[in-house]
Amino acid sequence: MDVVTSRPGEPSAAPGTWSPDPRRWRALVVTQIAGFMTLLDVSIVNVAVPSIERGLHASPQQVQWVVSGYALTFGLALVPAGRLGDMLGRRRMFLIALGAFVLTSALAGAAPTAGTLVAARLLQGVAAGTLAPQNSALIQDLFRGPERGRAFGVLGATIGLATAVGPVLGGLILTLGSGPDAWRWVFYVNVPIGVVALVLAARWVPRTGTEAARPHLDLVGTLLLGGGVVAVLLPLVEGASGGLSRWWWAYALSVLLFALFGRWEVRTVRRGSQPLLDPRLLHIPGYPGGLLIGLLYFAGFTGIWLVLAMYFQFGLGYSPLRSGLAVTPFALGAAISSMISGRLVPRLGRWLTVVGLIVVGIGIGATALVLRHVTGPSAGLACALPLFVAGLGGGMVVTPNITLALEAVPVEMAGAAGGALQTGQRIGAAMGTALLAGVYYSTLSRTGGDYSRAVSDALFCASGSMLLALVLAVAELVRRRHVQGSPPAPKPHPEFDLHRT
Repeated sequence: MDVVTSRPGEPSAAPGTWSPDPRRWRALVVTQIAGFMTLLDVSIVNVAVPSIERGLHASPQQVQWVVSGYALTFGLALVPAGRLGDMLGRRRMFLIALGAFVLTSALAGAAPTAGTLVAARLLQGVAAGTLAPQNSALIQDLFRGPERGRAFGVLGATIGLATAVGPVLGGLILTLGSGPDAWRWVFYVNVPIGVVALVLAARWVPRTGTEAARPHLDLVGTLLLGGGVVAVLLPLVEGASGGLSRWWWAYALSVLLFALFGRWEVRTVRRGSQPLLDPRLLHIPGYPGGLLIGLLYFAGFTGIWLVLAMYFQFGLGYSPLRSGLAVTPFALGAAISSMISGRLVPRLGRWLTVVGLIVVGIGIGATALVLRHVTGPSAGLACALPLFVAGLGGGMVVTPNITLALEAVPVEMAGAAGGALQTGQRIGAAMGTALLAGVYYSTLSRTGGDYSRAVSDALFCASGSMLLALVLAVAELVRRRHVQGSPPAPKPHPEFDLHRT
């Protein structure tokens, strides 16, 4: 169902039609600036950890929660926030989330104690998780046809750049700052940028026709899904302090909670109520496959930056800034290919994802081989080319996968669908980070401190995750080709009619 967009105070187009809003590209720019800040805070804090530990006398447990607590609440907020955006309007939720992110960033920067910083980071994660699904849903609302692919290309470039550039910017901020409180500027930098983005968003982001006349939030579904996400992510957040062994039972609990959530959502739909995450999304062509591909890709992709930072800084003695600059080639490659691949999605479709996963797997595997055999100060330069190749492949994965996963999703479900897609990415990122860090430390312990072997083994593990994602992408490609060559499918059962009222 197409959504009518118009300027406030102007008459809407005729029902059932869609006309492009002239502010849509300016709106995209400001929403991506905000999205960049929230994603940047996933990785930028890593390089500030030693400064935070010294400045606030934080315990290892508190430091772990400063880093990982943000990711936990980020993932927890995504689906409920996406559903609220579906009901209350993307623009309204975007402005609320951005304002909250600016406020919580200021609170984190001003934190007088480690406990206060942990609390501010948890709230900051909620604000970021509330903002993220509005970004993808606004693209669904404001763009159609080839323009949508280009807009998702910008989103893919934002994701890739924010993840890879975080260590560089963090190192630069700490280098320019001075004294024991230099780490505070890692959070304060969000405030002026966020305030400007908030003012521009209020002017440029249009209202869309997605607001429900009688909004209803599925509270039981929210609690069940939230409990399942916490049960998956909490052991990973606690991983550095033995959480993977102490919290093993949480994984069994997560399976139970997700199963109960699925049953509740099916029951909610059958009663004619509004579910938190409509189970009929699983019957939309391309969506389940895109969800799993994103989870596996981010499982291999996100943990790379942690093990590379540990290798360059502790294994080779690089400064935080030099360590961040060493991984910049990946960010450059990802930015270039994300913008290009967004334009090619209508023509090449799932082939882009398949080729991208092959290229990123080769690039990461080559990086692993280079770092196993090249040590010393020249290691960062030696891995620049394979990291750039991996970035080119990565940019061909994120953008097309988001576009193809959401292309058949009705606009009125875009917020929840985008939130679920990003929840899968956050869970994959947390799982991958814990797994790759575990491989790194295990090899380091087993080999008596062989840093080259440790980083190489971890990167080969990341390539394995890419291989699993490639298998799913090929299966999705085969499915699409089979559907295109088959006669029209029969009309779906009313229970799975996406536009049933």
